[in-house]
Amino acid sequence: MYTRGIIENEAHCMKVMEKMEEAYQKRDEAYFVKVLKTESSLVLRVHAVCILAEVGGENSIETLADVLLHDADPLVRHEAAFSLGQIGLSAANEPLERAVMTDSEGIVRHEAAAALGSIGNPSTEMVLRRALEDRDEIVRNSARTSLFNLDFLKRYSVGRTARERAPRP
Repeated sequence: MYTRGIIENEAHCMKVMEKMEEAYQKRDEAYFVKVLKTESSLVLRVHAVCILAEVGGENSIETLADVLLHDADPLVRHEAAFSLGQIGLSAANEPLERAVMTDSEGIVRHEAAAALGSIGNPSTEMVLRRALEDRDEIVRNSARTSLFNLDFLKRYSVGRTARERAPRP
C-alpha cells in the first residue's frame, strides 16, 4: 500500500523540512527518527530516511532496518534499503536479506538486493542466488549485478568495507 498523502499539508511539510535542515546541521539523529515515527507525509518520511543514513551512519542501521521491514509504504522501505546499502556495513545484511526474500513489492526486493551487492559481504551469496528466481525481472537483474560485484570483490578487493573499495553498484 502506497502512502496516500504525499505532501498532505504543504505549509506543515515546509515547516518540518526547515526543521530537518536545522537538525541536519546539528547532526541530530533523534529528530529524523521522530519524523519517521510521527509524520504521515511520504515526502517527509522519505527525506528523513535518506538523511538519517548520512547523519546517523552506523548508529542508524537498527532504525533503518526497522523501517525496511515494517513501514507500510514501499517507497519508504525502498529508500531504507538504499540507505543501508550506502552506509555499507554488514550489520545491515540480515534485514536486507529478509527484504529480498519476503517483501511484497518488487521495488523493495530489487533495492535490497542491490544494497547487498553494494555492501559486498560474501555471506549474502545464497540469498542473492535465490533472488535470481524472483518473479520480477528487476529483482533478478539486481541480484545478478550484486553477485557479479561479490565475485569481483573476492578476486580483486583490498578494502574491508564498501567504503574502502570499488566498484559500488
